[in-house]
Amino acid sequence: KQTQDLAYSNDNGRTWTKYLGNPVIDLNEKDFRDPKVFWHEPTSKWVMLVSLAAAKKLQFYTSSDLKQWNLSSEFGPAGVKDKPNWECPDLFELSIDNESGRKKWVLQVDIGGGAPAGGSGSEYFVGKFDGTKFICDDPDKKSKWTDYGRDFYAAVSFSDIPKADGRRIWIGWMNNWQTALLPTSRWRRAMSIPRVLSLRKIGNGYDLIQ
Repeated sequence: KQTQDLAYSNDNGRTWTKYLGNPVIDLNEKDFRDPKVFWHEPTSKWVMLVSLAAAKKLQFYTSSDLKQWNLSSEFGPAGVKDKPNWECPDLFELSIDNESGRKKWVLQVDIGGGAPAGGSGSEYFVGKFDGTKFICDDPDKKSKWTDYGRDFYAAVSFSDIPKADGRRIWIGWMNNWQTALLPTSRWRRAMSIPRVLSLRKIGNGYDLIQ
């Protein structure tokens, strides 16, 4: 069974204490994982995006204190059909290239098989997010591929890059579930180089630029 639990640090992350009230969310589910938590300024709440991997759905929760969470919405199944799972989600707002002041939200989710190069891969959707619900621009909820190579999986973006910098940067796992369990010596694959993200209007839609 997978649950969502909380730990806190009082020394800048050097040591951690598990919250006595854990788990903070327990659905009694086998595949309930990969939380992405971020602060949503317009609603002054924390948002947590969690994957129901086997059901190929995402759940959105909100909280004011990181301890009490309320289910606000769900998304999916959507995107690629007949995928084996849905995991490692991320959600973030991006500026649109050459359109000053305009922004859109990007929802990225990974699949364990069926990607263009074979094996695992990542798909994304562009739309709106109001702090509780993601609405895809495409009414059919079609997705696009984040990467067309074999080894860019489970990318996670940094939420707290200083506003003076302004970039959205993520790092992926250089791996593929077709090869992830093969033995190696002292390590198992590597992380990607950082990628800086933006959106660009191409045709009638918006593409993720890295």
